[in-house]
Amino acid sequence: MNRLDKDGPALLSVEGLRIELGPRSKPVRPVDGISFEVPAGRTLALVGESGCGKSMTALACMRLLPSGGRIAEGSVRLGSEALQDLPETRMRDIRGKHLAMIFQEPSTSLNPVMTVGDQIGEVLVRHRGLRGQPAWDEAERLLDAVGIPDARRRLSEYPFQLSGGMKQRVMIAIALAGDPRLLIADEPTTALDVTIQAQVLDLLAELQARRGMGMLLITHDLGVVSRMAHRVGVMYAGELVETGDREDFFSKPLHPYSRKLFAALPTPAQRGRALETIAGQVPRPGERQDGCRFAERCPQVQAHCRGTPPALHRVGRQTVRCHLYDPNGRMAWVQTPPRASAPEARPVEAGKVLDIAALQVHFPVRKGLFRRVVGHVKAVDGVSLQVPAGETLALVGESGCGKTTAGKALLKLVPASGGQVHYGAQELLSLPAAQWQPLRRDLQMIFQDPFSSLDPRMRVGEILEEGMQALGVEPDAASRQARVDALLSRVGLDPAMRHRFPHEFSGGQRQRIAIARALAVAPKLIVCDEPTSALDVSVQAQILNLLRELQAEYGLSYLFITHNLAVVDYLAHHVAVMYLGRIVERGTAEEVLRDPRHPYTRMLLAAVPRIEAGSRVGVRGESTRGDMPSAFNPPSGCHFHPRCEHASEVCRSTYPEETRLSDSRVVRCHFPQVMPVAVSA
Repeated sequence: MNRLDKDGPALLSVEGLRIELGPRSKPVRPVDGISFEVPAGRTLALVGESGCGKSMTALACMRLLPSGGRIAEGSVRLGSEALQDLPETRMRDIRGKHLAMIFQEPSTSLNPVMTVGDQIGEVLVRHRGLRGQPAWDEAERLLDAVGIPDARRRLSEYPFQLSGGMKQRVMIAIALAGDPRLLIADEPTTALDVTIQAQVLDLLAELQARRGMGMLLITHDLGVVSRMAHRVGVMYAGELVETGDREDFFSKPLHPYSRKLFAALPTPAQRGRALETIAGQVPRPGERQDGCRFAERCPQVQAHCRGTPPALHRVGRQTVRCHLYDPNGRMAWVQTPPRASAPEARPVEAGKVLDIAALQVHFPVRKGLFRRVVGHVKAVDGVSLQVPAGETLALVGESGCGKTTAGKALLKLVPASGGQVHYGAQELLSLPAAQWQPLRRDLQMIFQDPFSSLDPRMRVGEILEEGMQALGVEPDAASRQARVDALLSRVGLDPAMRHRFPHEFSGGQRQRIAIARALAVAPKLIVCDEPTSALDVSVQAQILNLLRELQAEYGLSYLFITHNLAVVDYLAHHVAVMYLGRIVERGTAEEVLRDPRHPYTRMLLAAVPRIEAGSRVGVRGESTRGDMPSAFNPPSGCHFHPRCEHASEVCRSTYPEETRLSDSRVVRCHFPQVMPVAVSA
């Protein structure tokens, strides 16, 4: 039995929960006998990779299992009420009023044809009996409480009119409208910017403290766990394999799986070294073998592990499901070899592979019957950058700042409004389409969402061959097929997978296919648009290792677009910080990340959750304030001044010129003073 230690009276109690899917004659069990408790005012975090059963556990607690799913054994109790035995009519009274859930993807969870006010009002009518103006006033108060500015106006808007962070906060407002005793948050910050993530997490912690709510937090982000959790449960293949207080878990993770998750995190100390990875993937419910479910991926595996399922053992204040901790066993830890250093980069030509000068991308805004242009959205507004040969330039900033638009404009995937982009002696933006075709071999892009960028009707081998055929690489079919097999092997996939369709792969495998497609034509520069966004930490480590190896092997240059500063710290040689269409700071990774001079850069760094044992995450200098303004109507003067704690009158009236601090360091700020970066517990 996998019971977490008690920590005050249990608000939610899960005992021996087993969930079955499919026919009763041959069911699969995504969740297989887990037990835990969530006390009032405390947060339990369930962590693990995708496919471990975390979200299915949450859906079982809400009695929202998919069609064909059922609670086969065990109990789910909210206070004294056994939820698994209740009729659906009673569950409708409990959902929202006593037990609420923030779903992983607000864009698909919010009703697109209902206003924000109407969606909050549904809960207020059902669970609190509020109608008319009292309901409208309460909905406005809830939006204001979750930090949405101009709440009264937002009540009349539809979800598509809101940013991702605002939609997530609307989801929180809906979940809180019934004043629940327990909140389930399923990946509440996945793929959000670090600033919006910090705001959402601070909001949840504040509301929990004020209302005394219990919280079940589901995530694969250990930084979020460090910031929010009181207790931690690690799930793997439907079981809890480790439990403990946050301080104990972060100071001394016990299970080999937990240790692997920590080792896979990119950190500054690991620059120049390969990240730890976890071979293989989580076994599907119908593919689990006898013995330890982690055995096939475990560096400590021994013969006993494959034949006998491990029991749950207590070690101090923690519990762990592993034979290594059996007091009556004789298994000992196996010494694992140290991580290899990253491969040495091969010599490349000195200089810049890409030189960008005053790049502009302005989208016209049309209104009225005759669709007259009434203004422009200045998505990219005078960006100047250089991508060094054989190195990585990271372009960072919040969603909506223009990063992806800039990357696509370089490759003429969106039309540029002005500026110049030089690749060698050629100016790319003025080239006609016929002369661009040969350059497609040298300049490639890895898109953010590999699933939507891979043709679902084509097999993987056909996807990889398509670019080679179009650009004249390997003209005969036999050579192309041999190259496809070599590419799949190079990115860590079985060449036999060439006959599969994209939907038959995991997210990490699809990202590898996208990388292989970019490599198929032997490029010199790759624009990587959020290639690790929303991936599990173990898959992220595999992709980052692969990108470093390919850069060293082929001398590739990367323009790496991301909002994940931990990845930037590990991978990038140079960093450019973008805000509202303009570069506000650029320099080497060491300069920008260790000595940030622009307030926006400091705000981004402050928002990054950091893993710290024994205390809640620290806060660096700048606070996270507000949302990024619209690029259609940017603020006067310095665009960042409405969010800047140090703004003065000159900031409100005049956009700052570039200040060069060194040969490689430039910042656009009226006061680029040195700001100490302090950490407080």
